[in-house]
Amino acid sequence: MRSTKYPVTIALTFLWIGFVCAISFMEAWLKFQAPGITLELGLGIGKLVFNALNKVEWALAIIIIIHTLISRQSIFKGKYLLISLVVFILTIQSFWLLPALFERANMHIEAQSVSSSSFAHYTYIAVEVIKIIALTLFGVSLLRNK
Repeated sequence: MRSTKYPVTIALTFLWIGFVCAISFMEAWLKFQAPGITLELGLGIGKLVFNALNKVEWALAIIIIIHTLISRQSIFKGKYLLISLVVFILTIQSFWLLPALFERANMHIEAQSVSSSSFAHYTYIAVEVIKIIALTLFGVSLLRNK
């Protein structure tokens, strides 16, 4: 059995992928199919879950970056670009997309008139896909760099 140079970073990267996939691509829409879940209740739950996910993602990003610096990992520039892209996306989500989506959810919850489509929602989905691809490429590149 071969060992890897980056076990902590690899584990945290794939844990991060699991969190995002489970919440963004499963929980987010499945909760609305549960009996008795109204739009307002589902949006309230979604706000709580996505706020918690965002905090977990920041913790994982910070730990990965600190661990990379402390362990003096010889990560080539492409890997730095991938993790930088992920942090950039996380920043956009934290400071633009989530606040816009939470505001929209609050309008629904308060029974205010809201348009049926949302640019922020579609953008959030698109950057989640890009983030998962970048994290996967980052994790696989660490696995290959033994």
